[in-house]
Amino acid sequence: MTLIKSISGIRGTIGGRTGDTLNPLDIVKFTTAYAQFIGGKKIVVGRDGRISGLMVRNVVVGTLMGMGYDVIDIGYATTPTTELAVRMAGADGGIIITASHNPRQWNALKLLNSEGEFLTAADGAEVLRMAEAEDFNYADVDHLGSCTIDDSFNQRHIDSVLALKLVDVDAIKARKFRVCVDTINSVGGIILPDLFKALGVDYEILNGECTGDFAHNPEPLEKNLQGIMDKMKQGGFDLGIVVDPDVDRLAFICEDGKMFGEEYTLVSVADYVLSHTVGNTVSNLSSTRALRDVTEKHGGKYTAAAVGEVNVTTKMKEVGAVIGGEGNGGVIYPESHYGRDALVGIALFLSSLAQKGCKVSELRATFPEYQIAKNRIDLTPETDVDAILVKVKEMFAKDATAQVNDIDGVKIDFPDRWVHLRKSNTEPIIRVYSEAQTMEQADELGKQLMQVVYDMQ
Repeated sequence: MTLIKSISGIRGTIGGRTGDTLNPLDIVKFTTAYAQFIGGKKIVVGRDGRISGLMVRNVVVGTLMGMGYDVIDIGYATTPTTELAVRMAGADGGIIITASHNPRQWNALKLLNSEGEFLTAADGAEVLRMAEAEDFNYADVDHLGSCTIDDSFNQRHIDSVLALKLVDVDAIKARKFRVCVDTINSVGGIILPDLFKALGVDYEILNGECTGDFAHNPEPLEKNLQGIMDKMKQGGFDLGIVVDPDVDRLAFICEDGKMFGEEYTLVSVADYVLSHTVGNTVSNLSSTRALRDVTEKHGGKYTAAAVGEVNVTTKMKEVGAVIGGEGNGGVIYPESHYGRDALVGIALFLSSLAQKGCKVSELRATFPEYQIAKNRIDLTPETDVDAILVKVKEMFAKDATAQVNDIDGVKIDFPDRWVHLRKSNTEPIIRVYSEAQTMEQADELGKQLMQVVYDMQ
């Protein structure tokens, strides 16, 4: 079964039997449940460049109209653009048609509230309950909704980024940056060129056609980015930039072709923001300790949240964080909106680089050095994830050197390292993330815990 229902949305592979995959009947059911839950009259719909996007869009829009909603179809749009469009249009909610970093055969419905933010876990659970109940009531012929096409929100998104106080447009223009960008054949290839033009940045786009036929695995990890890394090694660029298909994740590459480190996207942007704004930070449990170190250096307090964007944004509001996000390259800057936004991340990073007058590799060298190993265990229908997590927790409960956190899976914190096991919200896997001073130490720690899991299967 590849239909996954979680706080990150409803996603699955296209095609196959109903109830097992993301297909037209299930799309209708979940869209109807969402529309019935959200109430109101107006909903924004945007989509990334996936091959299945038009099919899913047609089903979603038709269903919403059948529920009596007026739809604002913003077409090809990033996830943060769609989030902002909900607020800008005064809509009651929004649906983003994207499976984020998943491969081309996947798609998903990400559900937004009237603030353009992801539904809370409780609200998401209610939508899922309503979908299973199938107690639906559609509009009669005199009360069907309408659909309006509005392609203005990409530019409005860019304008909002340029208007942020910490985006130093003049300094960026003065540096005359030249960047190489991999937009993975999706919507980044549409919006990022206009952002760079507005910032006076010279650019070269790789995989820029919005076909949805991804040139490589779309998750912005080093093992998938050899093409742009090789391009950077040839010289002539100040910075390499990589986004995922819906442009809410962001990774940088140094001028010499080496990875800046996906985990350090948020760290570097937070360091810049905190140097101008006193405040706290939040990231999820699977993110690097470097954010904690940088936050404390600036006199702020760092707090960890459960994995999932809505969990991070909820915690950010609780502690008054001025910057936050996730170690997968997701930057959340409340001055813009409570959502991961690669455009905001790019503009703030370039501002920092321009003001400091240094190379990307020199900037990277100023941050605490940690290494994260990201492993995974594929699940089978027989895997008892809860029993596995209980077993791991029990193993370390009496270890005086370990702090055990179970708000999301199980995380074991040691003085100089940590390991985190949790069931993925987006794939049928257990994620095993571990961090230490060296990659060898981190990977060894992760593999030790993975062996515990294998022994239980």
